Amino acid sequence: MTAYVLRRLLQMVPVVFGITLIVFLLVRSAGDPVVLLLPEDATQEQIELLRTSLGLDRPVMEQYVRYLGNLVRGDFGTSLRFRNQDAFQITIERLPATLQLASAALLVAIVISLPAGIIAATNRNRWPDRLASTMSVIGEAMPNFWLGIMLILVFSVQFGIFPVSGRGTLAHLALPALTLGTALAALLTRLMRSSLLEVLNQDYVRTATAKGLRRRVVLNKHALRNALLSYVTVLGLQVASLMAGAVVTEQVFAWPGIGLLAIQAINSRDMAIIQTVVIIASLVVMFANLIVDVVYSLIDPRITYS
Repeated sequence: MTAYVLRRLLQMVPVVFGITLIVFLLVRSAGDPVVLLLPEDATQEQIELLRTSLGLDRPVMEQYVRYLGNLVRGDFGTSLRFRNQDAFQITIERLPATLQLASAALLVAIVISLPAGIIAATNRNRWPDRLASTMSVIGEAMPNFWLGIMLILVFSVQFGIFPVSGRGTLAHLALPALTLGTALAALLTRLMRSSLLEVLNQDYVRTATAKGLRRRVVLNKHALRNALLSYVTVLGLQVASLMAGAVVTEQVFAWPGIGLLAIQAINSRDMAIIQTVVIIASLVVMFANLIVDVVYSLIDPRITYS
């Protein structure tokens, strides 16, 4: 397992470099940040002077090689929007807020989807199954921003139960986590239902039932563990969707994470912040998928990595 983890970590290196190249080129093609930094009546001489000081007058690939060299030394650049502060430091300060929100949303999704999927599968074609399937379709169909606004209007404005925005207490976390976790819960409920139904139709499950084992024992010991493999797979893959969804959710609830930071950086064409946010978010997603591989072996000891 240790050798496998080390190999996966080494495989991340070229992926990260590929991400830096793509993001670097996309950011440079989005527009000239100098236009936003200077007033509208700035002279051409002032524009060229600032562009030269920022190194934007050099060829794109030369800029990338220089940027890559700085990255190797741990220099992610300086923010234009935050008055030349270190882009990495600014992003890292916002990262815990996003990780807190994503973890809470993941917990919400698991708490809802796991029992709902099991109940739906064990009551196939009955009203619990139909109810779970209907709610799953509705949950996947609702956009994050619309659900967030509706939750604010009902639970914050109308009843005053939760704060409207910001970060501080668990009450501040409740609505953003529910907003971000609802769509994932809907997807995982349907997946859990279909996976468990498939396992329950396997011969070894029918054999265990024929031996007289109680239904709960058959479900927990034999069926559920095998059904969880595909559930955990999709759970790991959806971390990327959580990070992407956090951008919208943080904007709606003014949650001070890297999603809100990314929106602010895009509006001001703060290239260093945009690149740093994407790189760090990509690393979070890759490490999440590595954790999923480790969890596989805990769920099913037959799975080994060489």
